[in-house]
Amino acid sequence: LLKVGHEPLPPTVGRNVLGRKVLYLPGFFTYARHIVEVDGKKGLFRGLTPRLISSTLSTITRGSVKKAFPLEDMEHVSNKDDVKTSLRKVVKETSHEMMMQCASRVVSHPLHVISMRCMVQFVGREVKYSGVFSAIGRIFKEEGILGFFVGLVPHILGDVIFLWCCNLLAHFINTYAVDDNFSQASVIRSYTKFVMGIAVSMLTYPFLLVGDLMAVNNCGLRAGLPPYAPAFTSWIHCWRYLRAQGQLFRGSSLLFRRAPARVACFPID
Repeated sequence: LLKVGHEPLPPTVGRNVLGRKVLYLPGFFTYARHIVEVDGKKGLFRGLTPRLISSTLSTITRGSVKKAFPLEDMEHVSNKDDVKTSLRKVVKETSHEMMMQCASRVVSHPLHVISMRCMVQFVGREVKYSGVFSAIGRIFKEEGILGFFVGLVPHILGDVIFLWCCNLLAHFINTYAVDDNFSQASVIRSYTKFVMGIAVSMLTYPFLLVGDLMAVNNCGLRAGLPPYAPAFTSWIHCWRYLRAQGQLFRGSSLLFRRAPARVACFPID
């Protein structure tokens, strides 16, 4: 709901770390309380069933691809004298991981689309997507096969960029910044990829946002139609629109949400 720009509650005045007054949008807990007041506790679980199915399909697909195309074991390399060997190992592992991720994303994306649409029905109080099977039939009837894969391209691009940036950055930091003579080198290396994952996920967040918006855009639900958003012709159109509005990271924060400088009323292009 935050991603589609649904802000049913007004911002409140608060202070930042410098003591200056700023406008804050309601955080996660305040927003959740509002959903409970309107929809009851069940409102917090809209789209849960298709999301669980999507996650299950993703896990099964990754396991199947991994089993069908096993990665040959390579011995651990950390010495700077073997930089080429270790880089080749990282590239090979990342390519294999990318193949699994892309396959799992393609298989699970239709259920992700249904999950998103079930969630954003809260905006217009609609019941168009009330169940997984009925939603599958409706999408197929109204949009055809391609309707199940709207928003897939930015999602895959985000996944691919995340994997390569995260793994390569972690490799170069572990190789050039962490000295093997340091007593805690192995411990530091074990956390490098995790830290890089957090940093890179913020950079690739706009791809996930655009993918999710395209999944609900112009599908007949209020959250995907003006005045919430234009009828985007492509995910690139959506990206450019959000960038012009300064909204590429909308919904990335759940607690301390600064109100945008301009009131985002999402006018039609």
